[in-house]
Amino acid sequence: MDKIFIKDLLARGIIGIRDWEREKEQDILINVVIFADATRAAETDDIADCVDYSALAKKLQHHAESAKRLTVEALVNDLAQICLEEPLAQKVIVRVEKPGAVRFSQSVGVEIERER
Repeated sequence: MDKIFIKDLLARGIIGIRDWEREKEQDILINVVIFADATRAAETDDIADCVDYSALAKKLQHHAESAKRLTVEALVNDLAQICLEEPLAQKVIVRVEKPGAVRFSQSVGVEIERER
């Protein structure tokens, strides 16, 4: 299976359970790996046969910035479902991180794997 990836997509949105997290947007870092067969796309060289990662990135970023989820677990699951709406996507690995959310750590987050 081939892999299409989006690395370190930055969104700014409301996420978290604490009062201050509900008032101020935070950085949300998104990483996605989509497993799909890219054979036809390579043969035709036609975007219609590809996973349009530019359009997908916009959908993911928009959702992360507007969903206002309480937990990273809920948001990462939402994003995985959006990825699986892509017709060619068979499986996805999605990681969502909140950089600087925990003192003395670079980042914290959740990574999930979902498939059709």
